Amino acid sequence: MVAEGESNSKQFTESSKVNELTSTGNGLASTPKRPGNSRTRWIIGAIVVAVIIALALGLGLGLGLKNNSTSSATESAQPVVTPLPGTAGSASTKSYFEEWRLDPKTYILDPSWDINEAPRTRHYDLVITEGQGWPDGVVRDMLFINGKFPGPLIEANRGDRLIVNVTNLLRENSTTMHWHGQYQNGTNWFDGTTGVTQCGIPAGQSFIYNFTVDNQFGTYWYHSHYSTQYLDGIVGPLIIHAPEEAAVRQLYDQDRIVLVQDWYHDFSTVNLGRYLVPDNENSEPVPDNGLINGWNYFNCSLYDPDSGYTCYDNSTYTVFTLDPNTRTRFRFINTGAFAEFELSFDNHTLSVIEADGTLVNPHPVHRLPIHVGQRYSAILTTNQSTATNYWLRAAMVTFCFTIDNAVLDPTTRAVVSYSGGNNTVFPLAEGDNASVDWADAYGVKCHDLDPSELVPSERMVPPAATRFWRVDFSFGIGAYQMDYAKVNGTTWKPLEGTTTLIEAVDGLAMAAGSGGSGSGSGFATSGVVSGFGENQFVVGVSNASVEVVDVLIYSLDEGAHPFHLHGHDFWILLTGSGPFDWANYYQNIMPSNPDVVGNALRRDTLTIAPYAWALIRFVADNPGLWVLHCHIAWHMEAGLLMQFVSRADVLGKMQIPEDVRGLCRPPPS
Repeated sequence: MVAEGESNSKQFTESSKVNELTSTGNGLASTPKRPGNSRTRWIIGAIVVAVIIALALGLGLGLGLKNNSTSSATESAQPVVTPLPGTAGSASTKSYFEEWRLDPKTYILDPSWDINEAPRTRHYDLVITEGQGWPDGVVRDMLFINGKFPGPLIEANRGDRLIVNVTNLLRENSTTMHWHGQYQNGTNWFDGTTGVTQCGIPAGQSFIYNFTVDNQFGTYWYHSHYSTQYLDGIVGPLIIHAPEEAAVRQLYDQDRIVLVQDWYHDFSTVNLGRYLVPDNENSEPVPDNGLINGWNYFNCSLYDPDSGYTCYDNSTYTVFTLDPNTRTRFRFINTGAFAEFELSFDNHTLSVIEADGTLVNPHPVHRLPIHVGQRYSAILTTNQSTATNYWLRAAMVTFCFTIDNAVLDPTTRAVVSYSGGNNTVFPLAEGDNASVDWADAYGVKCHDLDPSELVPSERMVPPAATRFWRVDFSFGIGAYQMDYAKVNGTTWKPLEGTTTLIEAVDGLAMAAGSGGSGSGSGFATSGVVSGFGENQFVVGVSNASVEVVDVLIYSLDEGAHPFHLHGHDFWILLTGSGPFDWANYYQNIMPSNPDVVGNALRRDTLTIAPYAWALIRFVADNPGLWVLHCHIAWHMEAGLLMQFVSRADVLGKMQIPEDVRGLCRPPPS
């Protein structure tokens, strides 16, 4: 197990198998091989295991938690993992430690953080590298940030300026960094969306993101927005504080971050290649496992010896060590590719207080659904017996998968351990009487918490709408029998060698320079904007004045989709699956009747049910090109993305930084 705890404590991890890694000259593990049946290697492995167990028992330290076994618990600052010997016959024997794992303590927020500090500049360096890791025991190629997985915490106050230097040390591929949920008002080019706001950072180069966090605070995250890259490890939390937190801080004593994600045992491009092939309709890659803060257990016996995978059977769970009779704010972030999770703590009710950066009145739940890209904060009170430990369960809603995966355990787990308790036996089986799952049924469809149940603590009635746009999305068979997404008939593909932002800024400036109004040919400022090519569906929603835009999004697909809007929060005004009530819309919703619209929930990622619709509203006051897309990674790569142009009058006068433009230029020959 990996525990968040005191720096002077220790933790051994049980190793029931000692597997092999080949070594390379650069110190990175090469492509792993499944261990053979050599009697000699098994004897050596048995001796190593016996020594570890003898040491652990002799020192009085508990062995690490492994699925379906009984273990005792101690805290540790970071995991100590059994050395893995080099392959027999190699030039030298070299031990490999899990130095790529992020110290779990870094996701415990400092309660003394000054939320009232004057704005300042905060510098961060993110270095992207590649190598191999085994978050759940299965060795695979991965991408790392500063040599770690998951990525480091970025923390700031509202009003701070963030300067983040991203260095791309990948061998071949470009990369970008998107600051999920950040408005980027006035710095659209730092939004990090490939082909829309920037070209990729080439291999071997660095790029500096330089923006001010303004008019927002709460729980966010950052990730690569280059193809499916973030699925391989380029993710991390972004927490923004503000003085308004003072009131909500009275509700909890500790503050922790929990990244939950589905996990695949193959590199994302391998899965993408299996998905985007002819005659493969509605067959998204199904995860092999899930992770909580980069950890989980996987049963290695589920893979045949000839599967090609190396699997270490000593993988384990994240452990959250909490004091009895205290309150902890858990900031949940779904950083995955495909799966919605239902989160629950055995024997403990959660009180939801935040959704995507919007503080809400406390709302009690037993199970909390969270789809890809969404964030929630919920408070847990440690008011149960200290004699045992409790499961945190993150159950995938498998009803939303179209195919099965025989190796998948859909419930990802972590452990809540009360410090100072007589909790030497961990709950390892569903039938454990001390830690019991809630009797509430799990969901049979992917959906959000009812928006009407999450009431923003700051009342904000949306202004009346001045613009309306309808968006229909679906999947359909195209050329070569490929299954592509369609947004109002358009399948998105990123531009190459330029971006829609650069094209729009230059086109509007050229039109203005020729005596026009800034809305030259191909760059209309209202309605569908042409001139970007057949794979770009772009809608102009505001020009010389701020507009309030209603978007009616229709799902014409059998699956649920978490839609994320860049650069804005939106109000969720209506959702439904039947006919849209136009009479009610014109009478109450469009003019924003307070008795009907009320204090609608504001967030930036919303799940739209199959064959259903949602009406959202946002204020188009943020100059730029902003994408609305499904955050299921496979669907975005299939083309499920569109763009809004806001404040075209400002865009035509923007000066895109030269280093941003430089990313789109070919390297000198």
